[in-house]
Amino acid sequence: MSLSQFMEKRTSFNPFVIGLTLFFVLLLVAMILIAPDHTQTLLNQAKAGIFANFSWFYVLVFSVFLGFLLILSVSSLGNIKLGSDEEEPEFSFLSWLAMLFAAGMGVGLMFFGVAEPLAHYLSEITSGSAEHRQQEALLHTLFHWGIHAWAVYGTIALALAYFGFRYKLPLALRSCFYPLLKDRINGKVGDLIDIMALLATLFGIITTLGFGASQLGAGLHRMGWVSENTFTLQIIVIAVVMSLAVFSAISGVGKGVKMLSELNLTLAFLLLIFVLVTGPTLYLLSAFSDNIGTYFSNLVQLSFKTYAYEQEHTAWFSGWTVLYWAWWCSWAPFVGLFIARISRGRTIREFIFGVLVIPSVFGILWFTVFGNTAIWLNDGEAAGALGKMISSPETLLFKFLDYLPLPAVSSLVSLIVISLFFITSADSGIYVLNNIASRDKSLISPNWQTVMWGVLMSVVAIVLMKSGGLANLQTMTLMVALPFAVLMLVMCFSLWKGLNADKKYFTTKVNPTSIFWTGEKWKDRLEQMMSQTQEKDTLRFLKHIALPAVRELRQELIGKYNLSVQVNTLFEQEEPAVELVIQKESMRDFMYGIKSVGREVSEQLINDENLPHIQHSTTYEPYTYFFDGRVGYDVQYMDQDELIADILRQYERYLTLLDDVGQELMAHEQVELAE
Repeated sequence: MSLSQFMEKRTSFNPFVIGLTLFFVLLLVAMILIAPDHTQTLLNQAKAGIFANFSWFYVLVFSVFLGFLLILSVSSLGNIKLGSDEEEPEFSFLSWLAMLFAAGMGVGLMFFGVAEPLAHYLSEITSGSAEHRQQEALLHTLFHWGIHAWAVYGTIALALAYFGFRYKLPLALRSCFYPLLKDRINGKVGDLIDIMALLATLFGIITTLGFGASQLGAGLHRMGWVSENTFTLQIIVIAVVMSLAVFSAISGVGKGVKMLSELNLTLAFLLLIFVLVTGPTLYLLSAFSDNIGTYFSNLVQLSFKTYAYEQEHTAWFSGWTVLYWAWWCSWAPFVGLFIARISRGRTIREFIFGVLVIPSVFGILWFTVFGNTAIWLNDGEAAGALGKMISSPETLLFKFLDYLPLPAVSSLVSLIVISLFFITSADSGIYVLNNIASRDKSLISPNWQTVMWGVLMSVVAIVLMKSGGLANLQTMTLMVALPFAVLMLVMCFSLWKGLNADKKYFTTKVNPTSIFWTGEKWKDRLEQMMSQTQEKDTLRFLKHIALPAVRELRQELIGKYNLSVQVNTLFEQEEPAVELVIQKESMRDFMYGIKSVGREVSEQLINDENLPHIQHSTTYEPYTYFFDGRVGYDVQYMDQDELIADILRQYERYLTLLDDVGQELMAHEQVELAE
C-alpha cells in the first residue's frame, strides 16, 4: 500500500497539512536534542526580536479585535443569526451562559489566581501606598484575563459559527475566509491556513500542559505524597494525565467526561466560595465592586499602552502582556471552536454580549477572591512569606491555602480540580487538533491519531521544559501566535465582507419592475434576464420605450389638464438620459428621469460557466432618478405602459408630499424665487 493510499484509507488527515506540521515540530525537537545550547540561543534571540519589534502589533491587534466585536454588536449586523433566520438556539440562554462560564475556567486560573496579582504587587509596575499598589496589581491582572482575551476567542468563534451555520460550510478555520478565497479555501491556501492554526493550537495547549504539570507536581509535594517536585515527577505527571486524556478520547466515554467536567466546575466554584468565606469576606466583596470600576475606567488607556514613555517597564510589559496576548491567540482556535459549537441560533449581538461579559465578570470575581486575599495575607499573617515564593508560582496556591482553615482538604480539592482541568483540556485539545488536520471535517478520526497527538504533545512539552523550562514553551507560543494574529486580522475583514453581503442579500427588495409581472410574457422576461445589457441596449430602451412613454404622458397632461410639462432628451451626455418635468409655481418641480448607468461585474460572475451570458466587465441598466435626489431603481423590464404607470406612482407621491409637508420641504428657497 502506497503512502497516499494509506493516508486516504487509514487516516482522516490532510497529508499536506499534517506533513508540514509534523516536519516543523519534529525539526524543532531534533534541534533541541542535537544542539540544545545553539537552539536555546536561537529561541532566546527570536523571543527578544519579537518583544523588540512586534509588541506594539500585539497591543493594537487585540484592540482591533475588541473594537470589531463592539462595532458589530451595536450595528444592524448584530441582528443576524448564527444560522438560518428561523432557527432557534440549540441551548437555553441559562445553559448557554453556564457553558460560557465553563469555558472561562481552566488550569490558567488555578496557576495564576494567586501568583499573578502578588507578582504585580511586588514588582516595580505598581507604586504608591500599599492600597494603591494592590489596586494596580489587580488592575493589570484583570486586564490580562478580561475582555481582551475573550475578544480574540469571540472573534474566531463568531467567524466559525457564522460561516459554519449561516453559510453551511464545514466548521473549520479555512471556512472563515470564504468571502475572500471562495472555492480556493479547499486548495493549498486553505491548507496553509490550517497549518498556522494547527501550530498555534498545538503550542498553546502544550504551554498550558506545562503549567498544569508543574503545579500538579507542587500539589503532590504539598500533600506529602512525593518528597520533591522534580522534573522526573513532572514527566510522570504528563505521561499519566495524557494517557487518561487519550483513553477518554478513544473509549467513547464522552458522557462520563461531561460528568467529570461538571463535577470539576462544582469543585472549583466551591473552592472559590471557601476562600471568599474564610478570607476577609466583606473586604473582598467591596474590592470586587472596586475592581470592576477600576478595570473599566482604565480599559481604553491600557488597551493601547505600550510603555513607550516608560522604558523602565518594557521588560515587565513584554514578559506579561505580550506573552499573554500570544497565549490567547494560540488558544483561540481551541476555545473558539467550542464556543462556536454551542452558539448556533444566537444573534450576533447576543453572542458578543455573552462571550465578552460573562467569562470576564467571572474572571474579575476569581482574581478578586484569590488575588486580594493573597496580598492581604502576605501583608498580614504571612508576614511576606508568600512574596518570597513568587519565583515558584506553581507552589503559591498550596502555600496560600496553608493560611486558611482546612488546608489539607482545600489543597486536595485544588489538586483534583487541576488534574481534571488538565485531563479535559488535553482531551478537548486532541479533538480540535484532529479537526484542524482533517481533510474532511465530517470524517471520524481513527484511534491511532488520537494516540499520536497525545504522544506528540507529551514529547514536545517534555523536551521544551527540559531545555528551558516554561520559558521555552512560552517562546514557541510567542513565535507561532504572531503569524496567526495576522491571519485573524484578515479573518475580521473576511467576516465583515460576508456579513455585509448577507445584509445586502436579505434586505434587497424585488426589482420594482418585476412586482407587476404576470405570466403572459414570461418567455420575453426570461430572455431579457439572460442577456447582459450594454450601453447600446439602454440607449435603445431610452429612445424606443422611455421617450415615447414620457411624450405620450406629456401630451395627456398638457392637452387634458393644461399642466406645464417639459421633456428633456439628453442622449449626448456621458450618461444618456430622458427626463419628464412637471413645473409647479413656488414649489419644486416634479421630475422623473431615466439614465444609463454602468455597473462593474465581478470577475467571479464573468468566469462562471453557469452564466455564459455574462461576458463583459461592465453592464448597463436604465436607472431612475427623481426631483428630491432619491436613489432610483432599474426599469429595464418595463414596457411603455408600465413605465407610464410607474411615473404616475411617483407623481402621486409628489402630490401627497405637497399636501402633507409642502410648505416646509417642497417650497423653493427665496433666493431661487428671486432668480
